[in-house]
Amino acid sequence: MNSYDLVVLGAGSGGYACALRAAQLGLSVALVEKDKVGGTCLHRGCIPTKALLHAAEVADAARDGSRFGIHATLDKVDLAGVQSYSDGVVSKLYKGLTGLVRARGITVVSGAGRLVRDADGVGVQVGEDLYRAPAVVLATGSAPRHLPGVEVDGEVVLTSDEALRLGTLPGRAVVLGGGVIGSEFASAWRSFGVEVTVVEALPRLLAAEEPASSAALEKAFRKRGIEVLTGVALQSARREGAGVAVTLADGRTLEADVLLVAVGRVAVSDGLGYAEAGVALDRGLVAVDERLRTSVPGVHAVGDLVPGLQLAHRGFAHGIFVAEEVAHAAGRLDAAPVPPLDRDIPRVTYSDPEVASVGLTEAQARELHGEVETLTYDLTGNGRSQILGTSGFVKLVRRADGPVVGVHLVGSRVGELVGEAQLITGWDAYPSEVASLQHAHPTQHEALGEAHLALAGKPLHVHG
Repeated sequence: MNSYDLVVLGAGSGGYACALRAAQLGLSVALVEKDKVGGTCLHRGCIPTKALLHAAEVADAARDGSRFGIHATLDKVDLAGVQSYSDGVVSKLYKGLTGLVRARGITVVSGAGRLVRDADGVGVQVGEDLYRAPAVVLATGSAPRHLPGVEVDGEVVLTSDEALRLGTLPGRAVVLGGGVIGSEFASAWRSFGVEVTVVEALPRLLAAEEPASSAALEKAFRKRGIEVLTGVALQSARREGAGVAVTLADGRTLEADVLLVAVGRVAVSDGLGYAEAGVALDRGLVAVDERLRTSVPGVHAVGDLVPGLQLAHRGFAHGIFVAEEVAHAAGRLDAAPVPPLDRDIPRVTYSDPEVASVGLTEAQARELHGEVETLTYDLTGNGRSQILGTSGFVKLVRRADGPVVGVHLVGSRVGELVGEAQLITGWDAYPSEVASLQHAHPTQHEALGEAHLALAGKPLHVHG
């Protein structure tokens, strides 16, 4: 038996962040992972997907350079070259991460772990070896959701995992799901010249975002030649020749070379001993309290495994919080940490245009606070946005005569603005306080400043 202060099951964003912070605080840590440290985000999610999207942006720049007086031609999209570039980015980050883990003295256990609980406490079983600790963190993340009756074959019916490793670009693609993953792949593939149709059962794309953001993205997609079908569900999908035939609930049939099933992700909790150890589950998700404690004493859960937003940086924040919680209980940290709240976590969809937000939507704010005020600042008034050739907006939601509680952004590169937006909502800033700050010119950050100037009652570059 191997004894530690903390055992972490899963080395994705939440797991490795927990391990690094715990080791930094002087705890002995075992980190159990059956694949590679870094998990989905580094190897099959955030990083390779955003590398793909950056390559797509380069393709668009080459194709549309004449808009800026730069005449170039796009000869071809070398998908193998794109993947090589993406793999290079992943490889550098993986090397850096494994170096950090090694430098902190963390024991990395390669193998499939299983939670165990007996009279002596809790631990993680890996093969014949038991790794025991007074605290165990479950961080096994999530995997692509599969639909009943739709067989993913990895060739013409794909999840995001297979879509990242395609050998050749499809001529036509149907993307099932208009959430973050579906919208990002639809955007990238269209930039590469693929004919794309997005099918979403809900009434709009990015249903968790502000309705105005969804409408702006859909308008932009249609302008780019992406067909968007909302409010219609899938009836069936079958392989037909070298492609796939997709039948919708309204009777329409779409033919394509590939079907990407992007209908969300499910927690990885089956077969890992959670239920047998007494961990309460809710439709596969691990039930936790506000301090991320499960129903089993000494066991916490983090990231995509617990209900709420499925975002790598949320898992990262969870991991740090739990590490500090365990260290505090062990007397290695004076003050108990403050748990991260989903309300304060920024969200970004890296499509073209990007959609970013933090805090409450207008509807959520009205439900929670009653009377609210909103203001929308169009990016046509922002010099940097005009230089970039992007349209979009900044929408602010504030409590009546109170602080800003939601910031919603649409446009090229607005994901880079959400950091300031997070400070605004996280620190309960009033419009007048943000308006008094100087934003560098010309930047898109000025759009945040202008929007707050207008909401504070002293608009400059806003008509009306």
